[in-house]
Amino acid sequence: METTHRVRGLLAGTAAALLLLTGCGAGDPGSSTDSAERSGGFPAPADGDGRHQDPDEYGDQDQDQRREPARNHLSTFALDVDTASYGYARRALADGNSPDPSTIRPEEFVNSFRQDYERPDGNGFSVTVDGARTGEDWSLLRVGLATRTAPRTGERPPAALTFVIDISGSMAEPGRLDLAKESLGTMTDRLRDDDSVALVTFSGEAETVLPMTRLGDRRGRVHDAIEGLEPTDSTNLGAGVETGYATAVEGLREGATNRVVLVSDALANTGDTDADTILERVAGARRDHGITLFGVGVGSDYGDALMERLADKGDGHTTYVSNDGDAEKVFCEELPRHIDLTARDAKAQVAFDPRTVEEFRLVGYDNRRVADDDFRDDSVDGGEVGPGHTVTALYAVRTRPGAEGHLATATVRWLDPATRAPHEASARSETDAVHEDLTSAPVRFQVAATAAYFADALRGGGDEGFGTLPDAPSLTELGKIARTLAKRTEDPEVGRLADTIDLARRDGGR
Repeated sequence: METTHRVRGLLAGTAAALLLLTGCGAGDPGSSTDSAERSGGFPAPADGDGRHQDPDEYGDQDQDQRREPARNHLSTFALDVDTASYGYARRALADGNSPDPSTIRPEEFVNSFRQDYERPDGNGFSVTVDGARTGEDWSLLRVGLATRTAPRTGERPPAALTFVIDISGSMAEPGRLDLAKESLGTMTDRLRDDDSVALVTFSGEAETVLPMTRLGDRRGRVHDAIEGLEPTDSTNLGAGVETGYATAVEGLREGATNRVVLVSDALANTGDTDADTILERVAGARRDHGITLFGVGVGSDYGDALMERLADKGDGHTTYVSNDGDAEKVFCEELPRHIDLTARDAKAQVAFDPRTVEEFRLVGYDNRRVADDDFRDDSVDGGEVGPGHTVTALYAVRTRPGAEGHLATATVRWLDPATRAPHEASARSETDAVHEDLTSAPVRFQVAATAAYFADALRGGGDEGFGTLPDAPSLTELGKIARTLAKRTEDPEVGRLADTIDLARRDGGR
């Protein structure tokens, strides 16, 4: 299936800066945005320097990842709906600490906020492409993918969830096991009578505390098992995951969403501590039974890299909870998207037109890149996406002088969760249908850009509070922009973004 959207407006203001960024993402459903929601917060930066580096060099997050369409006009990546990086950064800053730059993934910052993309009627994706010029030659292009609106609790398939709970000594810190217990108790109350729950704990060893149990009138039994959790000693996360998958296979329910929910600070110190090795041992359960992993991170000291790797390899996603409000959002408001699936092995490919585009670069998805030739190879792993999710990819694009016409075509490919039949949807963008600058772009576009700039600054900016992006706003300016956007959107999450930017500014003394 193919859907074509023309891009609105004309591109200008800040994306030459985004050339050195590395991020992108997913968020909540949003309502449509009209011209009344536009904000004039962004300053117009100077043009970028236009220097070229090896366009085929794809490596870690610090490498410049530019490409020239004349040599390679395609950009391909697996979809990712993780948001843990932003949640963990917020927690660190609230505690008065600077986040480790290696934990900052800009796409997860962007994906933590609502977008206004049109929703498809059934399973699969809608595709929207829009942009804003950011200088004389450069533009920031936004590729937006959205799944159908999350169903009401009674409309989704039943769920068979295996909670795998870390009860190691490190989980004794306030805001870890206590928060995990409260979160799981809340989630149990929100599940339906025809849902099933199992409970596995791990410290030095792993134990199945509760086999797969149909809730019905047995919620008290589940609550008793959760309340009985107490912290012990070391963290054998590998044993926990292995036992969790074995318990999930034993309690597998046909026609249900079978998922392992791992709640941990991911500070593994015993047994296997490598995500690939851990998941190698449960590959059959993942591959043959379609059991997916939902990782929930907790704790001020958190093994972010291990949890993210587990989720990526486990056909799932991660989030982070630091307080009761986060837990309420994840385990209550967003429950259907975390336990249901609308697409498996989803990948996106953007084809840039070399007649109009001189250079482009995907912002982020550093560990989600896919070889261009593997886009339609359905044996190659992609991302799993649930209902109500959105995924945003930002590109810095340098157009040819005087170029007019087709800029790029974005295509998403996914497998039906039940039948594994492949489907595709596409959208185009044109040079005469993009916004003149970021201030005239939709407000949700501006929120995405603000989140990306903030992530870039946290990765390691200059002495004056600027990020690695040329002409990026200082944290002081960025905080003002976020505050203006919070008023325009009346979105508490954008207000919290402004607060978090202010914390970072004060921490850096600027």
